[in-house]
Amino acid sequence: MRTGVWCERALRNGQLETGVRLSVDSEGIVAAVETGTRPRPEDLVLNGVVFPAASNAHSHAFHRVLRGRTHTGGADSFWSWRQGMYQAAAALAPELYEELATPVYAEMVAAGYTSVAEFHYVHHRPDGSPYPGHAMELALARAASAAGIRLTLLDTCYLAGGFNQPPGQDQLRFSDGSAGAWLDRLKDLRHTVEAEFDPASISVGAALHSVRAVPEDALQAIASGLDPDLPLHIHVSEQPAENRDCLAATGFTPVQLLHRHGLLGPRTAAVHATHLTAEDIALLGSTGAAVVMCPSTEADLADGIGPAAALADAGARIALGSDQHAVIDPWLEMRGLEHGERLASGVRGRFTPTDLHRAASDAGAAAQGRRAPGFAPGRSCDLMAVDPRTARTAGADPAQLALAATAQDVTAVVVGGVLTAERGRHLRLGDPGPLLAAAAAHLDAVRVGAPARGGRP
Repeated sequence: MRTGVWCERALRNGQLETGVRLSVDSEGIVAAVETGTRPRPEDLVLNGVVFPAASNAHSHAFHRVLRGRTHTGGADSFWSWRQGMYQAAAALAPELYEELATPVYAEMVAAGYTSVAEFHYVHHRPDGSPYPGHAMELALARAASAAGIRLTLLDTCYLAGGFNQPPGQDQLRFSDGSAGAWLDRLKDLRHTVEAEFDPASISVGAALHSVRAVPEDALQAIASGLDPDLPLHIHVSEQPAENRDCLAATGFTPVQLLHRHGLLGPRTAAVHATHLTAEDIALLGSTGAAVVMCPSTEADLADGIGPAAALADAGARIALGSDQHAVIDPWLEMRGLEHGERLASGVRGRFTPTDLHRAASDAGAAAQGRRAPGFAPGRSCDLMAVDPRTARTAGADPAQLALAATAQDVTAVVVGGVLTAERGRHLRLGDPGPLLAAAAAHLDAVRVGAPARGGRP
């Protein structure tokens, strides 16, 4: 059985076309495309300008509670921000995490994201003892299912507190103790998720938190023991201190260390990649790795501006993520990518609007091991429609809306051919705002001493 989605105007490969009709099969995949058509009575009609939906290539859902709460006016840094993040992580338990992640994912859908790579390392209880039955991981899967977003759950290996340091007290719940134990748990998690969820909606990938959190002997064990078909993400060179420590401990930069152990390749996504050497850039490009940049987070944390243009020129695929959710807005991430290049180089237009949309949609989906969204047969019918007559978009060339629009201008979001959000409201869950406020209040109550719901005191 097929249904139809009719787009008043659609931007396909940088070209604006009118009357674009997509035939969609029962799996939510585009089966055929017509242009210059009128809608049929049974079609879902999308007015305005329609784009492939965004694919969020890097998320930490629980970081959303830190938005607007970490700016003290003092000499803050990434490292001082991290202490607040640890406090939020310590308050989580499965029920509370599901309550929080559900509206975070709903906020993403309302903004135009239809898939997300969740970089997940809060695996166990605060004392490091395991929850039964992958409780934290399944809480995130249920949250994504409720929000109707496609989830790639990147189960993350986190074994050390730094080079030659054991995990700290705040990091005990992240660790499985050894690479072998993490690989075993990952294998069992994959079986559990495959048995309970449709892989087109919920799937499992792998991540290494960073080279400072995964010792070199563990890197070697993971390189030989990890399923080569799994997406593999890793935080890389987000901070200069990480590079200095890695050089001192191993004699290599983080990128060089990963390459030495065979962990760079087309399935690899290096997240941030802000502070790179020329050799690092060449390695990421020559191995066909993706680089996931998170411009709003990198600005919020004062990380710096990564060499996006040089990476793209070297052959790396640039994708985009919202990371700690200082904002959830794919349009601002697209704009941030280009604006970072302009600020660093003094040159405008390094990334064209078409390049920006490709980074926000196709590259993010590929980094998750997912089918790309859009208008061609074989793609997922995941779309976002934009009003071209708002105070922000009026008068803009529709092909250049990546440099003008925001999530406020998104009027409709379609996942697998099904309308899922309209004008900032999730059709199933409503306005994400009140749900987020309630979850943040519950988490605050835990942080001041009450036990986390669904967990132990």
